[in-house]
Amino acid sequence: MVVDDIYTSKGWLLSQQISRRIMDEGGRTNDAQAELETVDAELELIELQICELLQKQAELTCRKDALLQRLKEACNAAQPSSSKLSGANPVLSKQELQLYDGTDFPWFKEVEQHLKDPFHLSTFRSLQLKAINLTLSGRDLFLVMPTGRGKSLCYQLPALCSKGFTLVVSPLVSLMEDQIMSLKSINVPAVMLNASSTKEHAKNVMAGMTDPNGPFKLLYVTPERIAKSKLLMSRLEKAHNADLLSRIAVDEVHCCSQWGHDFRPDFKQLGILKRQFPKVPLLGLTATATGSVLKDCENILCVPHPVTLSASFNRANLYYEVRIKDSNYDASISDIASLIKNRYKDQSGIVYVFSQKDAENVSSSLQKEDILAFPYHAHMDPDVKSHVHCKWTLNKIQVVVATVAFGMGIDKPDVRFVIHHTISKSIENYYQESGRAGRDDSQADCILYFGFSDIFRISTMVVMENIGQQKLLQIVDYCQNVDRCRRSLMAVHFDEVWDDEGCNQMCDTCRRVKDYTTVDITEHAKQVVKIVELAASVDEKLTPLKLVDTWMGKGPAKRRKMIQTTTLCRLQAEAMVVTMLLQGYLRDDFSFTPYTTYFYVRLGRKAPLLKSQTHTLCMKMRSTGSVCCGETCEWPGQCQRGKGISSKWWRCPCVQESQDKRLLTAHLV
Repeated sequence: MVVDDIYTSKGWLLSQQISRRIMDEGGRTNDAQAELETVDAELELIELQICELLQKQAELTCRKDALLQRLKEACNAAQPSSSKLSGANPVLSKQELQLYDGTDFPWFKEVEQHLKDPFHLSTFRSLQLKAINLTLSGRDLFLVMPTGRGKSLCYQLPALCSKGFTLVVSPLVSLMEDQIMSLKSINVPAVMLNASSTKEHAKNVMAGMTDPNGPFKLLYVTPERIAKSKLLMSRLEKAHNADLLSRIAVDEVHCCSQWGHDFRPDFKQLGILKRQFPKVPLLGLTATATGSVLKDCENILCVPHPVTLSASFNRANLYYEVRIKDSNYDASISDIASLIKNRYKDQSGIVYVFSQKDAENVSSSLQKEDILAFPYHAHMDPDVKSHVHCKWTLNKIQVVVATVAFGMGIDKPDVRFVIHHTISKSIENYYQESGRAGRDDSQADCILYFGFSDIFRISTMVVMENIGQQKLLQIVDYCQNVDRCRRSLMAVHFDEVWDDEGCNQMCDTCRRVKDYTTVDITEHAKQVVKIVELAASVDEKLTPLKLVDTWMGKGPAKRRKMIQTTTLCRLQAEAMVVTMLLQGYLRDDFSFTPYTTYFYVRLGRKAPLLKSQTHTLCMKMRSTGSVCCGETCEWPGQCQRGKGISSKWWRCPCVQESQDKRLLTAHLV
């Protein structure tokens, strides 16, 4: 029995030793596991930092290349013309190009005469004379000039000084109708061919193309007509052989490039024109093309060495403003209607919308507010569209509520306002659309309504476009901005250096005093990341709207217990989610079905950085109501900031009393 006790005691001791050893090993395993997780997290952070450095390196390299190219161009300009490329279109030096701004050309007297009659102008605007002299001398030319600065004159006037006719390729029927209406009003013979042209009309136009005493000086066609009509190309060949095709003008030439903001596949077929008619000068016109887009257009159009003339993007008479769009449809319409009825009473304008359905709904809602507004979109009957266009041009309709099918090249000088009910899909698009305003050089307003949900409606539309998402995020950043001049943000996209003094307080951010504050939103961002992680753990997808709802405490009680809800107002919460998307802490996750595309949110590549105790995320938000109704606020001392009032939207008294009742931007207090 003693022996048994001894064995039992030894067995117990042995089991205790084994248990302690296992516990020690388990502890060391847990420590190793924890250390491994820490190392993995640090490696992930380092990888993110490497990505950021590589991105910065790519940006600096791109900037370096641009500067080197600029220096190369400057060196080439300083070289004598004998060293230039020989051939039909030798590269011009800066000094040689300057000569085209003069009057020492055999056609100048005729040009001057046509400027006065029929165009009723006394002087040329910047670059117009140079462009006209270049195209009349047979040079291929790309002309980049702001909307409303007179690009069309640069091919319309030369057409009157040349034998035969000028072929104008234009992307939109509304653009062609507008120009032909304008030309006919001053007795300049012009015709167009499009899908709605009758057989008899098309037959007459085709016959006129080879008539030495041709009945027209300008022929407008769509790119689709060039790409698909063998009969048209055959007639152009005969006109060319008879020396009646004087030049080719490609309006909105940026549509050629897949990197352009309005890429049209049929524009890529226009290279056939220079291949078949290499000695006919080509003139490409645009308001928005960047250097890379123009280079792409050169290759597509088979124009190896065009002269490029570029004017500044700035339109000094336009006032740019961004407003927060009320999520309630009736409230947003009420705000727009109040603007039109009070600030723009009896003045002509355009309201741009996202879709054809929106055009119908918004125009109907404005009509209920006693505003003479009519829709314009691609699916309307052509005769109805022409009727609306004509009535608006004659000021018998105050407002056209339109999709982007309306606008390019619209030559109505007295448009006093362009309101965007929904954001555009890119800064280039917005610049072009807002540029319909103020063509008479008098002050006009460009007001953009920025709504959270609109971002994702448009995102699902541009998801299949080259860099469509990138361009959309750029204009979202433009709208979210509270501290930089609107023009400076546009200048970046047009490769221009901008001095904010040049704005002359003609945008909302410059008109305000420095009323913003930099806010640390790191803890808020961690709350958002936690919600997205929780959803991913149960294989649930979150739309941006559902993400904000969840963060604000809506949804099942069980979920609310697992997350930290926010005390921010909804608009602040939405602004922070947008900031996280812009900066890469969140990213898009698209889901495609046969019928629609859905936008979901997932964690972005920077989300792991928020696990670091030293990492911070900041954003700038407005902190005072310093400007209301476009004027300096008379009530800055009555701002509720710092008076113990919880974070909320607050209206300054002058906003309450104003006619348009502008919402001020959110306070963080």
